[in-house]
Amino acid sequence: MTRIRIRMILSGALAIAFLTTPGCREERKKSDPPPPMTVFFATPTSEEVTEFEEFTGRTAATKVVELRARVSGYLETINFVDGSNVEKDEVLFRIDDRPFVAEALRTGSVVSQFDARIKRLTSQLKRAQELLDRKAMSQDEFDTAKYDLDEAKANLAESRAAHELATLNLQFTTVKSPLDGRIGRRMLDVGNLVMADQTLLAVIVPLKQVYVYFDMDERTVLKIRRAADSRVLAQGQQNSVPVQIALADSPEFSLLGKVDFMDNQIDPATGTLRTRATVDNPDGLLSPGLFVR
Repeated sequence: MTRIRIRMILSGALAIAFLTTPGCREERKKSDPPPPMTVFFATPTSEEVTEFEEFTGRTAATKVVELRARVSGYLETINFVDGSNVEKDEVLFRIDDRPFVAEALRTGSVVSQFDARIKRLTSQLKRAQELLDRKAMSQDEFDTAKYDLDEAKANLAESRAAHELATLNLQFTTVKSPLDGRIGRRMLDVGNLVMADQTLLAVIVPLKQVYVYFDMDERTVLKIRRAADSRVLAQGQQNSVPVQIALADSPEFSLLGKVDFMDNQIDPATGTLRTRATVDNPDGLLSPGLFVR
């Protein structure tokens, strides 16, 4: 009896297991309708596409000022730190001015001397006119007095010109910055002789804006001229053409500028057109000579 019960229980367990297998459920699911399909679609749009060309170039200073003295003398003081920013009319160099002070005093005294002489000759000419009217002086004597006064006036004009030149030379002993910018290193030390218009003292460049020079190949030049409005590329209106600039350490074109110059002829040796853009540089990041794209 025990053996029979065991078999029945096992048979029942097998039957239950057979009815609950996953295969039976899958067969019933196959008879269900399939789910709807998901369809993806996009609506077409119309937008303007801007074409661009990439070139390599170099930055350059918008101005380069070489400081040279306009008078000769020995350098007395230097009033700046090499590589610092300077302002317009800031005193940078001083030349020993003692010889120029003496010359200004000498020419000033000559002016005073001729001025006094003119006053004396003017008074004499007035008396000579009265004597001539009373026939108490000859015409030759009167003419001599008149010519002496005219000569003194000419001498006064000459002496005043010499005095103005001496005053200018005295002012030229002080070398000032002609613009705001950054000055390079001094090219001469205190105590050395400065030759007028020859000795280079320092170089100043402004950094609020910089130029970017690059060369466009002639195929690109023709493409731009055909695609763009001719008025945009006309002389004096190129500044409406924008450029984007990337530095050597950055893949992004993060700086913006505008074209302000295109050369008037293609270089036959290279087949390129020299072009220039102006870029603002408020933070002083850019310096002349940088490689850019």
